[in-house]
Formats: sequence, C-alpha cells, structure tokens
Amino acid sequence: MKFNLFRIIMAGAFLSSAFSLAQTSVIEKIKKNPKAPFSYAELSVKDGGKWEGNQYIGGTFKNIQEITLPESHTDHSYYIRYEGIGLENNQIGYRLYLDWRNATDIFGKKINTLVLPEVGQDGFESYHHDAPWGQDILKSGRTIGIGSYGRYDEQNDFVETFKIVKNTAVKVVNEKDQSYASIDYKGWKTWGNPIDLQSKLTIFNRDRFVKVDLNLRNTISGLCTGIVAFKNIPLKQGISKNKKWGYIATYGNQTETKKDDNLGMAIFYPLESFDKYVKTKSTHTVVFKKTKNVSYYFLGAWSLEPNGLITEEAFYQDLDKKLEILDKNNQL
Repeated sequence: MKFNLFRIIMAGAFLSSAFSLAQTSVIEKIKKNPKAPFSYAELSVKDGGKWEGNQYIGGTFKNIQEITLPESHTDHSYYIRYEGIGLENNQIGYRLYLDWRNATDIFGKKINTLVLPEVGQDGFESYHHDAPWGQDILKSGRTIGIGSYGRYDEQNDFVETFKIVKNTAVKVVNEKDQSYASIDYKGWKTWGNPIDLQSKLTIFNRDRFVKVDLNLRNTISGLCTGIVAFKNIPLKQGISKNKKWGYIATYGNQTETKKDDNLGMAIFYPLESFDKYVKTKSTHTVVFKKTKNVSYYFLGAWSLEPNGLITEEAFYQDLDKKLEILDKNNQL
C-alpha cells in the first residue's frame, strides 16, 4: 500500500514537472523570436506553501497546464497568479478570474512582446500601476467585466456569476496560431437545478479578439455576456448587412489608468442566438435565447498600445470591418 502511494505521488510530481516544462518551452520559443506574431495562454499557481483557511501562505509561483481548483480557493486567496487564467498576443492581454467573480479583465500593453509570465510575480498590487509594459486597465468591480458570461436574473435585474459551483477544472493549451483556456464548471447553482457548463476562450496570434464557446449539458434561459458600464460612456450597437451578426460596443475614457487615454470594448454575437439587450445597473448585457451552446467574440482596444486605434472613429471602423467578415464567413 505504501509503495503504491509512493508511486502515485511520484507520478503526480512527474506530470506536474512535465506540464511546467511544457509551459517553459512555449515561453522560450516566443522570446527567441520576439518580433513574430504569437498567442499565449497561462495558468500559474503557488507551490511549496500551505493553506490556512481561504489563503495560501508561502510558496512560489509555478506555471502549470491544468488544475482542479481546491475547495479553499476564493478571491484574494494568494494562490493563483493574477487570480486567473491569462490570454495574450502581441497587442493585448486578458485575464479571467477563477473564482466566484468570473470576470474578464484587460491588460493594456505598451509593448508588443510577451509580458504575462512576469505579471503578478510580486503580488496583486503592482500590475494595477503603470509599468514599462503596461498595466491592468479595466475596473470590473462586481460585474463580469468584458465578454465573460453569467446568467441574467430578470426578476432582480442582475447578472448572476459563479458564487456556488461544486467543482471547477481548468486547462490551458498553446498551439501554433492560437492559445486557449477551457474551464469546466460542475454544479453551477443559480436558480432551478444545478448546471454543468464548459467554456473555451481562444486568443489568436493576430488582432485583439477572443472567441468564446459555451456548452451546457442542459438547455437554460438567461445565459448572457456583456460589458461593464461606465457613467457618461454611451453604448453603440451594430447589425451586419445580412442580419447574421450584431455588436454592442463602448468607447471613451473608461480605464483605471488615471491618464488621458481611451478604451474601446465590444461584443460580437450571432443574431440567431440573440434574445435581448438589457442595461442593468452596472452592465451592458447581451442575453441569449434558451440554449445549450453559443459562440461569440469580445475585444478590447487601448489607445496607448503600439500602433493602436487611437480615435473613436478608427475603433468603430475596425468593428464594422469585423462585422462584414462575420457576415460573410461566420467567423473572424
């Protein structure tokens, strides 16, 4: 029995080491050719410390490829580097919180080389401040941020996030031209019976957008996505020529950088899956029809990124071009 237990422990250690080496190999490959287009997905957790209640004490961060979240994990547990999965390419970075918030945040980049492996190594605070590479530029608050997903509670006019989930398993994969994170939520409780949901967030080695694929075991109503709403920032909507795709978008001084900068945010959604648009207290919300699966895109565009979209006109011209592509090809 002891020998079998030893073999299990050693096998786990070997797999963990192999996953870490695989991530290191991806990072080294990108850094060897810094001017080349790249995509990158990251998951980094602490190792060598211990849990004390809901906080992880001590240890150092190590990149891994997959994990089932510990029961003790919640927001500000100091266990996952920058609190979630990261997605990045030459132009932009995103993170999705792996806790009850389940919000997507934006890392604005001032350089076009890889930055995520260094972000958050010294804790939560530094990436909220200006650095040579950029910073966290979006204040999501208690919303789903940009392009994340939840369930719209019509009775309370509120987007329900992932406060009650039995089990969450996460995996990141880096391929030649794209990188993605897949997240399996088991027993997501909102109202009615618990729900099993699988999400896949894919970033490509071009442009700024992320594709989101949502698949559920059972059909539900109220599945939604959206954009955090800021005071005095107007919403614009667009529909493609053949009425296959639409978008909601905002543009303006809606970052937390305390600078004279602008940020554009958009959601592209298939009209065949669209139920309604709702403006809650804090979120521009796209509610989907009762469904078991849906795919959509989101993007952010920061005016301070290298060769960025520095005007509102340029931002909406870019969205309209993408809308034409979606209308013709049904994908970006």
